[in-house]
Amino acid sequence: MSSEGYAAGPLGKKIFFLHPSTVVQSEIMGELIQQEFEVYTVKDQAALRRILKKYPNSIVFVDIDGGGINEKEWEIWIRGVMGDPALESVKVGIISGNKDEGLQQKYLNTFKLPCGYTVLKSDLNIPIKHLMEILRTVDAKGRRKYLRATSLNDQATVNFPLNGAFINGTLVDISTVGFSCSFDRDPAFAKNALFQNVQLRLQSQLLKVEGIIFGSRMDGAARIYVVIFTQRINPDVRTRIRKYIQQNFQAKMDVELK
Repeated sequence: MSSEGYAAGPLGKKIFFLHPSTVVQSEIMGELIQQEFEVYTVKDQAALRRILKKYPNSIVFVDIDGGGINEKEWEIWIRGVMGDPALESVKVGIISGNKDEGLQQKYLNTFKLPCGYTVLKSDLNIPIKHLMEILRTVDAKGRRKYLRATSLNDQATVNFPLNGAFINGTLVDISTVGFSCSFDRDPAFAKNALFQNVQLRLQSQLLKVEGIIFGSRMDGAARIYVVIFTQRINPDVRTRIRKYIQQNFQAKMDVELK
């Protein structure tokens, strides 16, 4: 069993989609989420510019078709970001359904956008592939392989089957590799113990998984158990965990953007 989801190392980069269309959000961003990229939706360019100073190694894809903003206004905003010394590490790219060659060349040659110009096409696999190539080029993931949500709310819980009943715990964090949790009373789980039919409740979702106790650590007076999923986990469960993690990240970012 791998513990890579809990390994130390540089974090990846935040990827912001500014004024993304519904299709971009549901299809393109949805696929990037499943590939473990850390993506966010933002609909306020002024707030985004402010937050980029907190996360200066970020990547921004501007959907120039959205937000009711004209081409000239987008030029001013993009020049403002790229010309700000505090944001020199921010990498900007364009996504648009506009295939005009002159427009593309302007952004590519005049602005010299590090993340280029991605044309949206009816076959979304083409722009998705293009964006993933860009993200690999700019090392968007760093050494991180899996996203992990932390500081979960009280609606993130776990139930372990034990001696014909369930014992209830609270999730501390979760990734598609596994999770950590704590209990009001320490159940004294043995390392490498296998548990089937473990129930994860992530807000309104109830997911059933199989996991192995990887180890434990103390956090103050509480013992935190680390559980690694077995290879028998349903692929749909991983998909739903990734969506939950992205929602968790987005909710926290929305608070920062206010």
